[in-house]
Formats: sequence, C-alpha cells, structure tokens
Amino acid sequence: MLVSIVIPVLNEAQVIRTTAAALNSLRGHCEILVVDGGSTDDTVSLATSNGLQVIVASRGRGPQMNAGAAAAKGDALLFLHADTRLPEDALTLIESALQAPDVSGGNFKLQFAGQTFGSQFLTRVYPLLRWLGLVYGDSAIFVRRDVFEEVGGYRAIPLFEDCDLYRRLRKKGRFICLSGIAVTSPRRFEGHFWRTFGLWVLLQILYWIGVNPRSLGRLYRVAR
Repeated sequence: MLVSIVIPVLNEAQVIRTTAAALNSLRGHCEILVVDGGSTDDTVSLATSNGLQVIVASRGRGPQMNAGAAAAKGDALLFLHADTRLPEDALTLIESALQAPDVSGGNFKLQFAGQTFGSQFLTRVYPLLRWLGLVYGDSAIFVRRDVFEEVGGYRAIPLFEDCDLYRRLRKKGRFICLSGIAVTSPRRFEGHFWRTFGLWVLLQILYWIGVNPRSLGRLYRVAR
C-alpha cells in the first residue's frame, strides 16, 4: 500500500528542513507532497533543496490539502502539519490498520514537545477532546483515498476543517487512534498560554454548539 503524505505549508522556512529530515527517517516507502499556499519566505526553495516535491495551491489548509490529495498517487492519504513528527513506524501502523475493511481512517496519539507546563497540560487535555467528537490535524489524520473522495474531501472553511472531516469519516467506518505517538510543537500557544488557550476553548464550544466555522474564523482573526 502506498501512503501519500500531504503537508500544507505557509511560511514554514524555520521548520521545513527538520520536517524533511524527520520524514526521511520513516521506515517504508511513501510519497511526500508539500502544498504551498503562497509563502513569502524560503519555504519552497528549502523544501525543494531538501528533496521534497512541492505543488502550489490557493491559500487555506482545506484547499491546500485537497490539492495535495488530487495530485497524490497513494491508496491512503496522510495529512501532516509541518511541525508534527511521526513515529518511525507510522507507515507500517497505517497499512496494518487499513487491512480492516471497516476502518475509514484514523490518527495518532499526540504529544506536545517540551517539558513546559503548557506542553504537558495540552498533552493531557487532547485525549479528552476525542470524547467530544473533536479530532485535530496536529494528530496526523489518515484516510483511505476512496473514502476521502466519497465524502468530498476537506471543506473550504477557515477553522475546524479537520474536525469537520472527522465527523464525516466516522459515518463511513471506524476511525481509530493508533498506538504510535506523533509529537507536535506547542508554538501556537507560546507567549500568552492562558489567553490563547481560553480563546481556543471558546471557539471549540461555539463550534460544538453549531456556530458556523466561517463566523468563528472572523472572531479568531479579531481576537488575535
């Protein structure tokens, strides 16, 4: 089974070399597609010089990931944030999980890098969110290609496109959390942890009770 790894990026010059190195440590064969949404830094040149294939798409994680999926050749799609690191056996774990015909997709257990209070707090909180039907792209969502196409891919919404996809995938089969641990950066919470976390919680609640993600996107931009 060929797994296509799709990585949406926008101005990720600071991390893209580390991303490439981490992907090179994966065991097994995969296809890697970096989808740039209009970076104004050296993201594209650094990705290319580090052996990554780059395609260009309109800005926005949803449209970028859809563009990557359309260009991919794999039977399975893995959507990866540039600052998330997969376990070395990620490809084997995905292939094994998708041997079960009733599995539509899944993700990985998630750990936030570092030993700060914020990182440890977020690592403990994230598993609880799954009970509320909230699954995020930080945790490296994977899906059968045919199921992804059947549900219509990602929607072009400014926030929670990953949670939205998760809800639709669950209607097509089991969505499982693999035993492997993906490690992600806490960078979006750095600086003003409680302020950022509070805004994040507020947006989650509003999304959970049915507020349109486009309205939430406007609120997020104003609050930032």
